[in-house]
Amino acid sequence: MNFRTRLQNGETLIGTMITIGAPEVAEIMSLVGFDWLFLDGEHGPLETADIKTILNASGDRVDCLVRIPAIDEVPIKKALDLGATGIIAPQVNSAEQAAKVVHLCRYPPEGSRGTGLARAHRYGLGFEEYVATANQNVLVVIQAEHREAVENIEEIVSVDGIDCVFIGPYDLSASYGKSGQIQDPEIVAAIERVEEVCKSQKKPLGIFGLTSESVRPYLDRGFSLITVGIDSVFLSGAAKKVLEELKR
Repeated sequence: MNFRTRLQNGETLIGTMITIGAPEVAEIMSLVGFDWLFLDGEHGPLETADIKTILNASGDRVDCLVRIPAIDEVPIKKALDLGATGIIAPQVNSAEQAAKVVHLCRYPPEGSRGTGLARAHRYGLGFEEYVATANQNVLVVIQAEHREAVENIEEIVSVDGIDCVFIGPYDLSASYGKSGQIQDPEIVAAIERVEEVCKSQKKPLGIFGLTSESVRPYLDRGFSLITVGIDSVFLSGAAKKVLEELKR
């Protein structure tokens, strides 16, 4: 089964966030056994060339979703043409924005995605096969990470073609003026509101957490698309732990 089908079937898919442009880092994470990789093209240094290099190294070994920098045609088109399994659209706060994301991810007549020859099409060798199946295979994830998204969540989730709603707890807390306070009752209630609506419409849910302890409750509550940790934090944390052990 492809990644989109696995998600729709309710499988728990655990990934981690890639922010370092060195392809070896993503390759190591794929060898660890993560189900997918979250390539962060919104924050940090990853540009199109970095994403291409990472996909060349790991895209045939593990499914990779690219968080685009903005809801715009060019970054969506580039990420998909490079062979990403799907995209993660940040700051989707209305049904209109959600519909735009879907439209840009789908080839005509279902959308307006432009046609090119790139890695996804095997540089032309697999063009017909890719174009024929892309609308069924490409995963469209939107992020609910602002209080406006919470207020409009019923309309957002109702947009046809949205495969998953991914909650960004840190940006969500900032939008309430409580940056980083993700355990604040108001933030917890906002997350629960999104969860309630998505589950009522059988829409898969995703969320990010820095540690296994932070995401465990969401696994237990049936969230499917889990992102745990960041490559740079894994690196710095392991190094710091060894150094502290040796200096004690």
